[in-house]
Amino acid sequence: MSEFIKRQQELKANLTMQIRTVIDDAEAEGRGLDSAELEKIDRIEADIQAAQRSIETAAKNEERASEVAAASRGFEVAREVPTDTAEIFRSMARGEIREYAFGFEKRATLVPSANTVPVAFLDRIYALAKLVGPYLQTSELITRTSGEDLRIPVFTAYPTASETAAGSALSESEATYSSLLLQMAKQGFITKIANELITDVGFDLEATLVEQAANAIGTRANTIVHAAVTAVATVGGTAGTATAITADELISLQFSADGMVRMLPGSGYMVNTSTLGAIRKLKDSNGSYILDPVGPEGVSTILGRPVYENPAVASIATGNKAVFFGHWPSVKISTTGLQAAVSSEAFFESDITAFRYLYRIGAGVANGASHIKFLLQP
Repeated sequence: MSEFIKRQQELKANLTMQIRTVIDDAEAEGRGLDSAELEKIDRIEADIQAAQRSIETAAKNEERASEVAAASRGFEVAREVPTDTAEIFRSMARGEIREYAFGFEKRATLVPSANTVPVAFLDRIYALAKLVGPYLQTSELITRTSGEDLRIPVFTAYPTASETAAGSALSESEATYSSLLLQMAKQGFITKIANELITDVGFDLEATLVEQAANAIGTRANTIVHAAVTAVATVGGTAGTATAITADELISLQFSADGMVRMLPGSGYMVNTSTLGAIRKLKDSNGSYILDPVGPEGVSTILGRPVYENPAVASIATGNKAVFFGHWPSVKISTTGLQAAVSSEAFFESDITAFRYLYRIGAGVANGASHIKFLLQP
């Protein structure tokens, strides 16, 4: 595949994610798409179609070149690669395929009929991984075809307007920018399955591998991203004691963030399980619990703001950052597809086949100091 096609595919994937972000924001607020959002989606759709035409044109050109090359050296026997995921893994175990790279399912988000196709293997993994690592759900996820560094421009100051007399020149005011550099690092793990199960067609090999991969990827990704978050988040308040949190402290934490940040879709609290249990017992001055366990879209809310359960957040204890509040789409994650390889020799004496998974991931926070705050236990 040429570099041109790779770049166009990467552009298409990023444009698709932009559309998904717009729809997810509207869904989170329980509303439809407004005219500005629909206009934005129409522009992005046009760019996606242009990228697709570029890919198809380049692919046809490569196909013609391949046909010319094949004609010059005679015909070669091509080996068919299976498309069923479970059969792919069984073919790997039999030695017919050495490795396979899984990519995200490419579907037009706004076309209902296109969403009825079966979910791809990697999509199923990430859907389950979000349950283990909520950052994969709350952050902006950028899928890439390769592992190069990704630099994202970030606003540091907006233009300002001023009153101008009739006939006078307008004053100049320009936005200023910095950048966020996402550097992906290789992550991986090996899982083992008995050969009897692999050869047994009644054993759901794909579901087993999905569950194992999702748990490993979700947990690891969540740890990496939370480390990036804590590195740039700033103190939004200090609890009164090292062993407890009050409702007033949660309110103060929320309002320690910039007003614009609080109003952005995707803003909310993030805590771990034990802290969420402690908050569940808190009441306001009227004796009502401040946490609603049945909020919009199944997400719990604290005084109307979403709260996400994250095992990577520290518990309530001396010196810990037990509660975070911020705009979670400001967290950016870049990742590649999942590469799977197999070895039937590594554990030959145990009659076990080993499956190795590799993927790359990088994370950072745009304007982390102002967009994400934490409550510090004294």
